[in-house]
Amino acid sequence: MTDYSQRIDTLIAKIEKARIAYSRHHIVKIVAVSKNASLEAIQNYYNCSQRAFGENKVQDLKIKMHSLEHLPLEWHMIGSLQENKVNAFLSLKPALLHSLDSLKLALKIEKRCEMLGVNLNALLQVNSAYEESKSGVMPEETLEIYSQISETCKHLKLKGLMCIGAHADDEKEIEKSFTTTKKLFDRLKNASVLSMGMSDDFELAIACGANLLRIGSFLFKE
Repeated sequence: MTDYSQRIDTLIAKIEKARIAYSRHHIVKIVAVSKNASLEAIQNYYNCSQRAFGENKVQDLKIKMHSLEHLPLEWHMIGSLQENKVNAFLSLKPALLHSLDSLKLALKIEKRCEMLGVNLNALLQVNSAYEESKSGVMPEETLEIYSQISETCKHLKLKGLMCIGAHADDEKEIEKSFTTTKKLFDRLKNASVLSMGMSDDFELAIACGANLLRIGSFLFKE
């Protein structure tokens, strides 16, 4: 039987240690990635004061949001958003889209937001590891695309950047991808959210300046 409170307390202790080593003034938020989790598990973490949850697919997000609508949860979309799912996604009114990965997608979302009269908070995803398997804009294009989206998409409220750490055994490679993203983040005016770090590398991400973590298997592994 899973001890949810013990598991989240262990996570918070690790985050606190890394956070204080980085800066006592640094604030770190957890998004619990519930893509493989049962409704019961989400409810249990809610009982442990966790409020933000993230899903990879629009359909799963919809099911869980509706099933748990009696709870004051904050829902995040962390997986790639397909263009044909934009309407369904916007109707759910999520707190944040982590995976805005192109100007083309931004323009598509903007068009639908305008028609629906809604706004969407989003992060621009950076492929800071230069990996073909990952989505996102290239680091050297990031500032230009961020600026273009900010200027042309009035209903899309960019809050900062997201990246997925390099898929590597060498910690230096992972650190490099986080540092690349942090340097870009520091050059953005009014950006407040830097979403980096998952279950395997969140301490390294905090050391590089992450203030939003996407934690899945650490919390939900059987």
